[in-house]
Amino acid sequence: MVRTPSTFPEWIYDGSDIDDPFGFGQRAVNFLRALRHPKSILPGRAFQLDEWQERIVRRIYGPRNADGTRIVSRVALMLPRGNRKTSLAAALALLHTIGPERQPGSEAIFAAADRKQAGIGFKEAAGIVRQDKRLVAAVGIYDAHNAPKKLLYRKEASYLEVISGEGGPQHGRTPAFVLADEIHIWKGRDLWEALTTGLEKTDNSLLVVASTAGRGEDNLAFEFFDDARKVARGAVDDPTLLPILFEAPRDADWTDEELWHRVNPGLRHGYPSLTGFQNHAKRAGRSVGERQSFRQLKLNIWLDASTDPFVDMGIYDEGRKAIDEEDLEGVPCWLGVDLSSTVDLSVIVACWRTADGYFVRPWFFCPEETISTREDASGGSYREWKEAGLIEATEGSVIDYRAIENRIVEICEQFDVREIAFDPFMARQVQPGILEKGLPAVDFRQVPSLMMPAIHELERAILGGEFMHGAHPVLRHCFANVVVKRNDQGHVAKFTKPKQWLSIDGAVAAAMAVSRCVSGDSGRSSYDSATDDLEEWAWA
Repeated sequence: MVRTPSTFPEWIYDGSDIDDPFGFGQRAVNFLRALRHPKSILPGRAFQLDEWQERIVRRIYGPRNADGTRIVSRVALMLPRGNRKTSLAAALALLHTIGPERQPGSEAIFAAADRKQAGIGFKEAAGIVRQDKRLVAAVGIYDAHNAPKKLLYRKEASYLEVISGEGGPQHGRTPAFVLADEIHIWKGRDLWEALTTGLEKTDNSLLVVASTAGRGEDNLAFEFFDDARKVARGAVDDPTLLPILFEAPRDADWTDEELWHRVNPGLRHGYPSLTGFQNHAKRAGRSVGERQSFRQLKLNIWLDASTDPFVDMGIYDEGRKAIDEEDLEGVPCWLGVDLSSTVDLSVIVACWRTADGYFVRPWFFCPEETISTREDASGGSYREWKEAGLIEATEGSVIDYRAIENRIVEICEQFDVREIAFDPFMARQVQPGILEKGLPAVDFRQVPSLMMPAIHELERAILGGEFMHGAHPVLRHCFANVVVKRNDQGHVAKFTKPKQWLSIDGAVAAAMAVSRCVSGDSGRSSYDSATDDLEEWAWA
């Protein structure tokens, strides 16, 4: 098995040489060490620049082109919360405003999703300035309440200003330095495009993106950091982008304290609080929400869904137990069939009720000629899944519904299938042939009155450890892509996906199969259940 190369910045700790042909890296370090910080415990409140931070500064400002301009023009800095990201960002902003990287009349910017977040970095920079009487005399600090926040170096008219996504259009800017903070919570791309295109107007400009991990793939943060990962792995050669990615692997053991220290470089220096880590981990052991928070904010693991994930995938993965299918041949079985459009992923999910809960087995189908396209667009390992027999690739560029019909017949011949649930919206391609063969096809409309109780039972089973899926990777991919829509009572009303090419079909079919299984196993119709519970579940 070929392992994906790590994105971890080993160069920070390996003692390797960092090029500094003009001494600009050393000059930047000297400037930062000459600053004072109001919360520093060092003599004279000297700015605390720990070794890992110093290596980052040297790597940004040391390597140069022959004309003296920086090689690095973009920095992708992913740090878990509490590692003094803001302090370092404020010091770098001052380096470009009052320090040796400044240019006369140049513009440095702190940018964030909202004014409050952007003001945090500015407050840090202003606090540093106020610790030195010489800087106070040379720098104007404009921080009146509800007024634009600005630091002005009077001698050369260079300045640092705060802007946010709430401030309206920012086109026309020509910044030399931009600190883009926590871009995983930015809404839209307007501010991002205004700043990045503005940076391109100036030679030797620098963009530093400093953020914790986010959720989902439907945001510019995922796009930016995914590009940085490719550079870190060596898949893309781009010396202008410096990836500094302190993130744990997705499948890492989140309880491992050694892992905590690896991805939180400040822990060895006393920040963030180790006791705080341990307390959060205890809460995470009892709560799905706390576990998601711990993995995202403390370990920088990019979570699967963007705004409202269906389940914690760590909880989902606990259902990896496999069952010998031969042991299920005499057990009543229910099928959920989610048929796609002609170019999408289609799936059959079989569900059995066992002593331990539900066991599901999926069969996936995809047109052969769209396999590569789907992989490139979604990030799923479609080629590998096809080779492993986990996806049946039908000939051509559109789905062959005959292959699905034939597979359903084979499943019915092997197992005791009681019902085959179809959404009638797409079922006309397969259901008539199934009915002609005398097989028990039924309609299951994917409407809130039916899907809401189905999803509820599926969620209950997963959280209760009663949903076994045998660690099927394609099915997991579908569940990881699910974003839920809730009604006014907070109930999950439907599954959606953040991007067109992200498949959730396996999760939808699983909900259908589980719903028909619990109804059939109890002898009660899901339509009866939906009618009885409609008042509780219905949209307000």
